[in-house]
Amino acid sequence: MRILLVMDPLIPVPPRHYGGIERVIADLAAGLVARGHEVTLWAAPSSSTPARLEPFGREGEWTRFSNVRNTLHLAARFWLRPGRFDVVHNFGRLAYLTPIASWRIAKVQTYMRRIDPAKIRGAVRLAGRRGGPTLRFTAVSDVIRKTGEPGGGDWSVIYNCAPVARYTPRYDVDAATAPLVFLGRLERCKGAHSAIDVAERLDRTLLIAGNLSDLPEEKVYFETEIAPRIDGQRVRFLGPVDDAAKNQLLGSAAALLLPIEWLEPFPVVLPEALACATPVVAFRQGGVPEGIDHGRTGFLCDTVDEMAALVRRLPEIDRHTCRAEAERRFSDTAIVGEYEALYRELLEKLPARS
Repeated sequence: MRILLVMDPLIPVPPRHYGGIERVIADLAAGLVARGHEVTLWAAPSSSTPARLEPFGREGEWTRFSNVRNTLHLAARFWLRPGRFDVVHNFGRLAYLTPIASWRIAKVQTYMRRIDPAKIRGAVRLAGRRGGPTLRFTAVSDVIRKTGEPGGGDWSVIYNCAPVARYTPRYDVDAATAPLVFLGRLERCKGAHSAIDVAERLDRTLLIAGNLSDLPEEKVYFETEIAPRIDGQRVRFLGPVDDAAKNQLLGSAAALLLPIEWLEPFPVVLPEALACATPVVAFRQGGVPEGIDHGRTGFLCDTVDEMAALVRRLPEIDRHTCRAEAERRFSDTAIVGEYEALYRELLEKLPARS
């Protein structure tokens, strides 16, 4: 198949540090190329991929003007070379599909956050009778799918993946003494403050890694509620980590803590932790419960007290099971296969030319 993958050019594919969906796109592109497909990626200029990279936009720029400019630029690309692709899979703004909404071409729009049903209704109307059967929406969790489904259209759930071969499973970690890990953007909704609460109550080491937010209110959050509690002993801040450091960090942890406080779609760090054979202890929010088999690959809870109690039960978890589930459900091989099957399904439904 001739497949086009599209992503907003805000940060490169894959990201250098933080970035969830950009990692998934990078793994999807590599997996599709390995399966013999002709893959093109429209993404940020400094992206790196085995696919054919056709960059656009300016990294770090996200304004109303830049979004309009990018949309018009991609529209021109489509119109100048119609029929170039069999499948267009968009991970960026839904507006990028507007110029080809009614074309007889397989179109996929993937969402990794809460969805506005009104935008879905608009896209379905644009697709109309001719384009509708070949327009499919996918969400990275069932929770996210339910936010978009009221807008209509056909939906599938395909989870985020982790390239399991890149992660080294560690089965010899002492669950009772090894560090706990928090890995994510340092914003209140991610819950680093609750992870610190758990570590302090249990007198356990907590390693915090991730990017600092550029938002003023989140900077205040870090400076007032997180930084004063980093003592360099029980609570340590490592800053952003690359893939090699992440592999070491997650693999040596007793558990990844995800005390999230929002409708978390499906964090990429969840399958990454499982790929390292590391269990996940999380608040029961958003799509996270869909990725954890309670009592087998981690634990689900609702409060700091419950999380602290469940961390004490980590020796009950078989780390081999965590790795096995990562391979079965969330590996790049599994997820690339699901997208590939979806593309073929859409191509089979392609409306006949009249």
